Amino acid sequence: MTDQAVGEQGAASRRPSSAGRTATATAASPRTFYGRQRELKALRSDIDRAGLDTISGRKTPRSRVLLIAGRPGSGRSALAGELARRLAGDYPDGVLRARLTEPGGEPVPVERAARELLGSLGVGSVPGAGEDELSEALRTALDKRRVLLLLDDAASAEQVDALLPDAPDSLLVAVSQGPLTGVPDVRPCTLGGLGKGAAVELIGRFAGSTRITCDPVSADSVVEECGGQPAALVLVGGWLAARPKASVADVVKLLREMPAEEGQESGGRPLARAFRLAYESLPAPAARILRLLALAPAGLADAHTASALAGCSLSAAQSTLEDFVAQGLLHQADPRSPADQDSAVPPQYQVPGSLHPMLRALLAAQERPAEAELARARMLERTVRQLHSCRAITEPADSVARKRLAEVPRALRFGSADEAARWLRLRRPALLAAARLAVRDGQLDTLARRLVSALARALTVHQGAEEAAPELYGLHQLVLDVAGRRRMPMEKAAALLNLGDLDARASRTEGALVRYREALVAAREAADPYATGRSLESIAASYQEMGDWQRAADWYGRALELRLTRGELADEARLYGRLGAVHTYAGRWGDALRNWRAAAAACRRLRDLPGHARALSETGRVQEYAGRPREALRTCLEALECAREAGDVRLQAAVQLRLADTLERLGDRAAARVHRSAAEALLGAPVGPVREAEGGAPLPAYEISSSSRED
Repeated sequence: MTDQAVGEQGAASRRPSSAGRTATATAASPRTFYGRQRELKALRSDIDRAGLDTISGRKTPRSRVLLIAGRPGSGRSALAGELARRLAGDYPDGVLRARLTEPGGEPVPVERAARELLGSLGVGSVPGAGEDELSEALRTALDKRRVLLLLDDAASAEQVDALLPDAPDSLLVAVSQGPLTGVPDVRPCTLGGLGKGAAVELIGRFAGSTRITCDPVSADSVVEECGGQPAALVLVGGWLAARPKASVADVVKLLREMPAEEGQESGGRPLARAFRLAYESLPAPAARILRLLALAPAGLADAHTASALAGCSLSAAQSTLEDFVAQGLLHQADPRSPADQDSAVPPQYQVPGSLHPMLRALLAAQERPAEAELARARMLERTVRQLHSCRAITEPADSVARKRLAEVPRALRFGSADEAARWLRLRRPALLAAARLAVRDGQLDTLARRLVSALARALTVHQGAEEAAPELYGLHQLVLDVAGRRRMPMEKAAALLNLGDLDARASRTEGALVRYREALVAAREAADPYATGRSLESIAASYQEMGDWQRAADWYGRALELRLTRGELADEARLYGRLGAVHTYAGRWGDALRNWRAAAAACRRLRDLPGHARALSETGRVQEYAGRPREALRTCLEALECAREAGDVRLQAAVQLRLADTLERLGDRAAARVHRSAAEALLGAPVGPVREAEGGAPLPAYEISSSSRED
């Protein structure tokens, strides 16, 4: 869990909000750091100290690993951040940050951390890739770079080892509560309390130097009562800052009178007492908001989150959050880039990891389960409405979505598509965490499904399907979890089809085939003809991709039968074409001709001139393959006339290239040159030589038939 800062500027230390959130190599503004000079000096000397490999004469095969160990609240994260700031100039490729433990204490999956780190490097990742593949991709991306990788709150040595770069010139700084047994040649630095001088200076940063100077003995007593723990000192300093008339001696008295909680270990008592002092002094509404922040996804909250959780106004929530920051109860999230400084998007705050367990305990003790669930439902509902607004702002001004958006409260609307995209980017870690938590909770599955759906649509609109594919893969898996738990076959089929499509795009054809077969079972259970047809076609396409023409034709035939029974003529035309293409690959010219002619007839009935021209052209191709070039010539001439009538210039050029190929095979090279020149004139560029497919079949310069990669 991320600790409170050791006296960083404004008591609001900047923290990574989730795995993979990055920071630039130089800080956005200078910060004040108190104490820990001995530890900083030792850590810097450990970087250059010879390791076991160097002593044995071998070159270090991996990055040097420094470990900063300490209990939550000891300032371990702040020390790591200060070390990274001072070393940033030595690592020109930047500082990467990742948190490896969720606020609730669950380890962050390695694949999620690796994916986010790859994204921060600008390197795309394969949707649905596993831990080993992503770890290897991260090592490859870091191989030629000189970076400082800061892994905050590592839960185990396995997490760190999986992300450790194979780059001797890079440095990995890990923050953990205990040793990382299993990571070779790790250099540990174990933290205790701050020195008395630095601790007193830290309190004075909040309380002011006058009160410290007037009563230095009480200041020393406060340090002793807090055990020198920076997180406890920050809370005490925040309490004093909020009460200008209180003396340092008052704090000492209150801390000593506070009874120890039963079963609490001695090392955690200073922070627990300081937190209790700060919490019990809050007004009741503010105290309720604070404990409800334990429900904030990934420990991240803004004014909308707090307002929805507590059921208060937006302005009251924003004011309360700012007060929490001033008192050290919250941190402001990562500093924004220069492009985001003037953003209309409200600031985001983070619950310190060291306080999160105490907030959860307060929530369980003082809020009834039904009230906590209602607060979570309000938060999810607010998030869904924001996501709908985020997507709707990209629609045309006269669209139905924009008209509905005008009815949404102003606070939930965005001024422009750019503002919505910026909000989505800044809130993305919290939104993804909200979706995961909502599904895992299992009590609000309807809201969870709506949230996942709205988030998937917003990501697709603002990022594009390709860029958002890794996140979409995870979201579809969440839908699949809910559908399986609630026995919703229609939603299950849709999720499986989406996952199968992403697997297919990632060249995991066999995995996609398994997804499609499962989707077919769910679609038939739901009696959903659309999903059934999609599943049948997708299974056929998978076999086609694998080169199993017989099974591909069989499954396309089943899909065609379904469309024929429903009278869906456009789908019939498409499937006749798919069958024709598969039979062409298999060399079954008679079956291929029958299906392409059926596709042409269906397109003619639909008055689809471009489709009719394509089907005729493919018929001519098959006739040529079958050794009937004169029939192919007549068919291609008919296709050319149809393409001209359709007014499709590129299609017309493609058919003329097909004619040129056919004429060359018939020995009429002069006519072939005429058609090739006409195609070049239509395309506006010279046409290169015709390529030959496997087995000697010519491939046109412009593809006009099926969607297969081979055609």
